[in-house]
Amino acid sequence: MAKRKTTNNRPKTKTQKNNNQKLKIINLVLIILILTLIISILSYFFLLDEQKQNISTKKTPTHKKEKVIKKDVDLNNYANEKLNKYFKNEIKDDNVKYEEYTEEFDKEYIHKNKEEKKQTKKTKPKEEIAIFPKNEDTKPKLAIIIDDVTLQRQVNTIQNIGYKITMSFLPPTKQHPDSAKIAQNLPFYMIHFPMQAQSFKFEERDTLHVGDSYKRIEAKVANLRKLYPNATFTNNHTGSKFTSNDKSMDYLFKALKEYNFLFVDSRTTAKTVAKKYSKKYNMPYISRNIFLDNKQEFNYIQNQLKKAINIAKKSGYAIAIGHPHSMTLKVLKESKPLLKDLNLVYVKELPISVKP
Repeated sequence: MAKRKTTNNRPKTKTQKNNNQKLKIINLVLIILILTLIISILSYFFLLDEQKQNISTKKTPTHKKEKVIKKDVDLNNYANEKLNKYFKNEIKDDNVKYEEYTEEFDKEYIHKNKEEKKQTKKTKPKEEIAIFPKNEDTKPKLAIIIDDVTLQRQVNTIQNIGYKITMSFLPPTKQHPDSAKIAQNLPFYMIHFPMQAQSFKFEERDTLHVGDSYKRIEAKVANLRKLYPNATFTNNHTGSKFTSNDKSMDYLFKALKEYNFLFVDSRTTAKTVAKKYSKKYNMPYISRNIFLDNKQEFNYIQNQLKKAINIAKKSGYAIAIGHPHSMTLKVLKESKPLLKDLNLVYVKELPISVKP
């Protein structure tokens, strides 16, 4: 009879069980260590990536920050950069540069014309029609206009100068959408109306052009009345070509009178015909005497301001125009001692009248 094969079914010893448990524990520990290592590596790369993003954010803003920066920086310089190009690069013809005050322009700049000088005792002078109540203050008056205002930050800086300054606002565009809203909070403001220059490639949207029909010009003036319901005055932004064109200025003055606006001639050209059409439409001729900041230099701007002061003392009042450059506003703030003998006023407070 064959022998049975014996099977090894002996139960595991206690030592084997302990070894298996130790092996399981070791495996678990290894798994935990591996997971911990993986998590640590992922955390390291995540933090490194986040740090890179933070550094990148400082250098390259996110979409939202780009919008803020555009509004705070790009828009602040938007009109000024274009004007700098206009002054430095675009104008090649001396006749269309922003003219300076010289003796030959005396009859235009000084607000006493030859007729007044020629009047004799026998000739009774014609009575002038006052546009605004006369101020009893006999001090010479100076109205300083700051053109191209578009931002609340500019308004705040101008108001911080410490005396009356007339702000002239560019109409709203995509580049400066809030310029009309900001103006409504001021006691007095003007509209800086874009008009065609002889040579200027960086026009504002809705710039008036020579050849525009009366219907188009009238529509733009009507829109300004809606945007700026409290405005009385407007002055030209650039406009050396437009303001020297008879037909265009005829249409403009007709529309301005229809919507109760008065025009301040920025005199961007010696060939301006604004005076001719102010007379035709029985409106006062108001014009700039001095540009303050054709150059962004402290001494230059202050000397221009002194010229305006001298004109005001000579003729009773003067109008100076500048722009919201940081240097211009710095000069105005630091030049208060020069203005002690003058009455700083808004344009509406000048002794403006219409000669019949």
